[in-house]
Amino acid sequence: MRFTVYTLFPGLIAPYLEEALLARAVRQGLVEVELRDLRRFAGNRTGRVDDAPYGGGAGMVMRVDVAGQAVAELAQDDPPPDDIVLLSPAGEPLTQPLVQELAQRRHLALLSGRYEGFDARVERLVTREISIGDYVLMGGELPALVVMEAVARLVPGVLGDAESHQQESFTTGLLDYPEYTRPPSYQGLEVPEVLKSGHHGKVAAWRRLQALRRTFERRPELLERAPLTEEERALVAQWRAEAD
Repeated sequence: MRFTVYTLFPGLIAPYLEEALLARAVRQGLVEVELRDLRRFAGNRTGRVDDAPYGGGAGMVMRVDVAGQAVAELAQDDPPPDDIVLLSPAGEPLTQPLVQELAQRRHLALLSGRYEGFDARVERLVTREISIGDYVLMGGELPALVVMEAVARLVPGVLGDAESHQQESFTTGLLDYPEYTRPPSYQGLEVPEVLKSGHHGKVAAWRRLQALRRTFERRPELLERAPLTEEERALVAQWRAEAD
């Protein structure tokens, strides 16, 4: 998996690539990340890539010609990117199904803006826009890191256990079940007995029930599209009736 990130501040992203699993994936050649400075396309001695917005208003807007040169440069890559992603609050929400889709790509390019964002014409130059949430940050560097980490962990070999992501939150359509480890008792807080029973069937059933209950209590909207059995849907209906 290859990521090419265009940003005004490569130094914000580079340190993150030097620690933990993502750093190991880079060292092992499972993931490649190239950071490219957008100021190379400024066309002036000061490296200025923004200008005042037409129509007036606060803030500065990043120029379309700067992004256009970045997109033209990407077309010369071997291989060129499968997707050119503009990181924007107006983009499609980053969900686990979208992460799984992006993980099938060989090469992703990410455009990280600053200030008031890119000139709206940049939207015509990219293949998709992605948002990591309904809030506004100071720039696109953190969203770029979020996309890279979410996608990279699905690349075969990046995680130590190839099956560790298959039962996680959102992968099954539900939030993840609660996890426990030693010590078995801490200040009156106990590990559920079923998890210490060694009975794999009972453990699996308990975990599924807990995931269902946790989703019902914390993110009930996920249940509308989660793949549930008839028995599970009946149980959810019972919980709803009890809550009314």
